[in-house]
Amino acid sequence: MLHTFIALVDNKPGVLTRIASLFRRLNINIASLTVGETEREEISRMTIVCEAPDNAAHRIRASLYKLEITRDIDEVGRSEAVIRELALIKVAAGPPASTMSSRTHLFELAEVFRARIVDLAPESLMLEMTGSASKIEGLIQVLTESNYKILEVSRTGRMAMRRGKHTSRVMRALGSKKYQIGDPDYPGTSDEDILPNQFAEHDA
Repeated sequence: MLHTFIALVDNKPGVLTRIASLFRRLNINIASLTVGETEREEISRMTIVCEAPDNAAHRIRASLYKLEITRDIDEVGRSEAVIRELALIKVAAGPPASTMSSRTHLFELAEVFRARIVDLAPESLMLEMTGSASKIEGLIQVLTESNYKILEVSRTGRMAMRRGKHTSRVMRALGSKKYQIGDPDYPGTSDEDILPNQFAEHDA
């Protein structure tokens, strides 16, 4: 099954390599990974989607916590977070004089799927769409079944943010040791403050 992790990490060179190497050692495939700036200059936000057994989530989270570059890690599901993906889809549209009805149909499809036309060239048209992965795949499927030639597809992968405000007190009440950066009792670097490592139990 797919797991979605939100990781807050140090914004410095080599962090992405460390994360990728960790998943390689765990023999877990990364389905998508997005990285971007946060409200704090020294922190980057990663949304990591990986395919792994259900019982592997705790081990992945513990392994990420072991990295000194990790400030916070959280696993979210569809009901707990807003999950979106951005896609750019370039479709062949030919000369306007010969394919006016085809272009009109593309504009109608864009309206139905709440996509936007962001580029209109003599021989192509580019759609921009933000939504769930299934919605984007639905648009691609409709374009393909309507015999449109898709020239290029660029997708960001999942981006996620937990709904509402979750302080460390709330997270502890839920039985988790996941903290938010900036909380007064944000953990330090001692072994007692981080999520316990379960490698010994799993690998024994």
